[in-house]
Amino acid sequence: MKDKFSLENTISKLWDKLDGWLDAIILKLPNFVLAFIVIVVFYFIAKGVRNVLQKFLLSRIGQKSIQDIVAKIVFVLVFLIGFFIALGVLDLNKVLTSVLAGAGVVGLAIGLALQGTLSNTFGGIILSFMPNIRINDFIETNDTSGFVSEISLRNIVLRRTDNNYVIIPNTKFIENSFTNYSLSDRSRITVSCGIGYESNLQKVEDLVLRVISENFNQKKGEAVEFFFTEFGDSSINFITRFWVDLVSTKQEYEAKHKAVKLIKTHFDKEGIHIPFPIRTLDFGKNKLQLNMDKEETTGKAGD
Repeated sequence: MKDKFSLENTISKLWDKLDGWLDAIILKLPNFVLAFIVIVVFYFIAKGVRNVLQKFLLSRIGQKSIQDIVAKIVFVLVFLIGFFIALGVLDLNKVLTSVLAGAGVVGLAIGLALQGTLSNTFGGIILSFMPNIRINDFIETNDTSGFVSEISLRNIVLRRTDNNYVIIPNTKFIENSFTNYSLSDRSRITVSCGIGYESNLQKVEDLVLRVISENFNQKKGEAVEFFFTEFGDSSINFITRFWVDLVSTKQEYEAKHKAVKLIKTHFDKEGIHIPFPIRTLDFGKNKLQLNMDKEETTGKAGD
């Protein structure tokens, strides 16, 4: 009988506790609604502040990646302000204090667990403020080249010339060297060729220098260069170097294409031969004599 009485007493206390919680929820219901409204309002305020910054203030910054990073940081900060105000509306000041007190410990634990992700995040911030890389720049890193399409807090996106996209983690990109073809408007390219050993070398040099100079404008401090490089197996090889407008590999290919056609056309007009590799087979005198002796022996046997 005593056990039955204790069980009933426990159930009664439990229901009383639940009734108290229900009453507290009902009393706090306006606070919940107001907190929700505060969060929604601050969400739209954060979006508005971000849009205003991007349109009026951040537009003065040349780096689009910096604009995006700053806009995201401002959005998060404004939204967090609304979140903390919502906690205050719910009278959760003690909870807020506990959250702030434990933020350091939680941050340390998250930092240890997400080292790679945080490294990418800081790498994205570093890339955004680097003056040597911008959106739409044409860069080459390792075996990948393309136009910079996006710089985020996690990765950098390159659009290759075949219109495929390559996503590179920020840490991997920062650790390796890269070539930015868009930093300078002019670059020097090299075209190589070979001529026959019977050619007049001075005539070839003068002709190539004249043809390239007439068809590729060289600015102040720039010049067309010509160098014979080696005695090849079937030709005397040379290179010519000259400056062109170049901010992507396509322009490099176009310039080399034009130069090769010009050199070939003028070589044909001047009778200058561009040889191709020739292979000479030498069977040796003794071997030929041996074969002749065998044929004579076979002939006599037939007689």
